[in-house]
Amino acid sequence: MNKKIELLAPAGDMDKLKIAIKYGADAVYIGGERYSMRANASNFSIEQIKEAVTFAHNLDKKIYVTVNIILHNEDLDDLKDYLWELSKCKVDAIIVSDIYIADLVNKEKIPLEVHISTQASVINPSSAKFYKEYGVSRIVLGREANMSDVKKIKEETGLEIECFVHGAMCTSMSGRCVMSNMITSRDANRGCCAQVCRWTFKTKYQEVFSMSSKDLNLVSYIKEMILVGVNSFKVEGRMRGIYYIATIIYCYRRLIDKILDNSLTSEDATYYLNVLNRCANRDSAPQFWHSLPTYKDQYYLGRKEESNQDFLGLVLDYNKDTKMAKIEERNLFKKGDIVEFFGPMKEAISYQINEIYDEDNNLIKVANKPRMIVYLKVDFLLESDDIMRIKWNY
Repeated sequence: MNKKIELLAPAGDMDKLKIAIKYGADAVYIGGERYSMRANASNFSIEQIKEAVTFAHNLDKKIYVTVNIILHNEDLDDLKDYLWELSKCKVDAIIVSDIYIADLVNKEKIPLEVHISTQASVINPSSAKFYKEYGVSRIVLGREANMSDVKKIKEETGLEIECFVHGAMCTSMSGRCVMSNMITSRDANRGCCAQVCRWTFKTKYQEVFSMSSKDLNLVSYIKEMILVGVNSFKVEGRMRGIYYIATIIYCYRRLIDKILDNSLTSEDATYYLNVLNRCANRDSAPQFWHSLPTYKDQYYLGRKEESNQDFLGLVLDYNKDTKMAKIEERNLFKKGDIVEFFGPMKEAISYQINEIYDEDNNLIKVANKPRMIVYLKVDFLLESDDIMRIKWNY
């Protein structure tokens, strides 16, 4: 199978962006300090966007900037200047939901490639053709699009197709929701969603009720998606941490590459599926890909979400002569624990912790202080930004 397939990662700040690229992303989407649907993420100033673009382009990677809120009158004042600033930063594309922005880019001849956001809820060829007339080069389809929808849109428009494959779902139609506005006065369509759909409510019968969807997970359908014409596989999660981003991108990078070179085995597929399921604290499902979701794909009567403590440490440095690894602790680990290391260039390797040294070279039995620096003697080569996690029998 000889196709160029893009793996597109989220990043809420520069550290996450660098991890995403290092672990195998071809492109990263980020939000600026304005006009972004993730107002609570750290987001990027114009200077930081310039830095991100330089970093990515030096590695032959791409940067897309979200300009995807639904515009109100007061949002229009500085919009044109902001778009020109993004073009000067040489971003590879902007992702928009309001058609006015695509029209403005055309009329002002602003040199920006435009992708239509999933917020526009495109799930049919006619809508895609409408946006194509405005010079749009790519459609990020609504998460409600199924396999036949994707195939038909691709065949009838020839546009690049980007689909979400992993991460949170909206209970509403691809984010067109006003529950947050009505209950908390936080505008979900301008980046301030309070995720009311994940709240639990009591009925008059005292049952716990929620309306939240399980997360999206299309790991088992990647080959099908490639065959029907998906060009870019998008991971949701600009609010997520580096462990989540590294793990998800690591798995999808290997899955896609193995599918493209026809080397994916059933054992590979099962392993990566198990790792992905372990990484998040919510259940997942393929949602709309082959059929409408059922009650099994939703949370109606409560749920239990417990963040795991699998992420034990981040490798900061490794001394080849002494074989000492410098580790930044992220969750408690102790002498005798069996863990594993994985990284951009290595499969998971098991390791038993025998000795832990603090920064003063004292032997300690446990690393239990947030982000404390410790040293472990590790006989195999490690690289900075490799990750140490709990060892599980996947």
